[in-house]
Amino acid sequence: MKPSRRTILRTALGAAAAPALGGRGEAQESPRVSVERLRQVAETPVLRVEAIDRPVEIASLDLLRRGREYLVRARSKDGAEGYSVANSMHMVHTYPIFLNRVAPFFKGKDARQLEPLLWELYRHDDNYKYQGLALWVCTAAAEFAVLDLLGKVSGRSVADLLGGLKRTEIDVYRASGTRGNTPEQEVADLKKIVAESGARALKFRLGGRMSRNADFPPDRTVRLIPMVREAFGPGMTLYADSNSSYGVPEAIRIGRIMEEYNYAFYEEPCRFDHLEETKAVADALRIPIAWGEQEFSEEGFLWMIANRGVEIVQPDLHYHGGFIRSMRVARMAHEAGLLCTPHMSGSGLGYLDATYFAACIPNPVPFTEYKGSAAVPVSSETSPLKVTDGRVKIPTGPGFGITIDPTYLRETIPVKTTGG
Repeated sequence: MKPSRRTILRTALGAAAAPALGGRGEAQESPRVSVERLRQVAETPVLRVEAIDRPVEIASLDLLRRGREYLVRARSKDGAEGYSVANSMHMVHTYPIFLNRVAPFFKGKDARQLEPLLWELYRHDDNYKYQGLALWVCTAAAEFAVLDLLGKVSGRSVADLLGGLKRTEIDVYRASGTRGNTPEQEVADLKKIVAESGARALKFRLGGRMSRNADFPPDRTVRLIPMVREAFGPGMTLYADSNSSYGVPEAIRIGRIMEEYNYAFYEEPCRFDHLEETKAVADALRIPIAWGEQEFSEEGFLWMIANRGVEIVQPDLHYHGGFIRSMRVARMAHEAGLLCTPHMSGSGLGYLDATYFAACIPNPVPFTEYKGSAAVPVSSETSPLKVTDGRVKIPTGPGFGITIDPTYLRETIPVKTTGG
């Protein structure tokens, strides 16, 4: 009997995935969950602010810049402050939307109402017409800062505000972002990553990125998949990402090679916006399909979850508009017996955002992507914020439990609408 996709999901992701997948039998496919039920799950409030008994009026959301990095400072009427680090590689292009459409909306609002305010922001002044990176990167930067403000005011962690930490440490994987090199060069690069980090899981790139089946260079992928497995042996967890490289037949062909060499998930095999093609690949293969970094719409995630178009959903905390919206995606996936892992967009403190999210959701994959960065100097009294033995300890304490270096903050400059 051919194993079910669910059985393969358990096998490929390992014992750590079993609690998230529930107690169903190994060969039993979980029942479909109705769209109505998924909507109900998504709409259950995420933010827990009952213990904050006084309004926290937002006086300003200020956009600050130092070099290439953008930060947001949320300041309350009483003078309390919260900070976030934006996805700066996109904020450099979208900052006018933050300054003209996002920050003014929050002025004078009660930060405790952050969750319903996200919907009001979306519809305010036709902001929904900007849906995508333009709106959601700006919204996420604002949401992170307001969450930090609420935590600082209440003396609680953001994790507490989101329902509590489910784990205090996160196992991480390291990724190579390289294409265009030879398989031999890529294996050498991956060996350096493992030597430097002690990683027990790796991810690398397949195909040619939105390339309509073209490989880069030719035949790299079919040679690389077995070479990486042979180089690191059966004990290494391996993921691979095609970045929308393939149509359905080629995606299936590549996926079957990955199955032969026991890869743990296959990320974005088809065009990210071709939902039915992605589902067709998932239906044809046993390897778990991961998808979602480019999905801005909650309805898109809902469709894929309800129709079992993937096994692993990947909201990007910045691209999808923040923790609250991404937590809704994780909840829907969990209700359907699927897993969730945050997509790690580079820049700023994204590496900490991703591990923090994975520590709060009920259904993470065993390893979360980690891209450490020294661009924004931060410290924590409760965590070294670095990988030790393949794990990151989650910071605790008020807000996000981290402190941005005060000297660094003093060197930031306000961003105005007339310049970047």
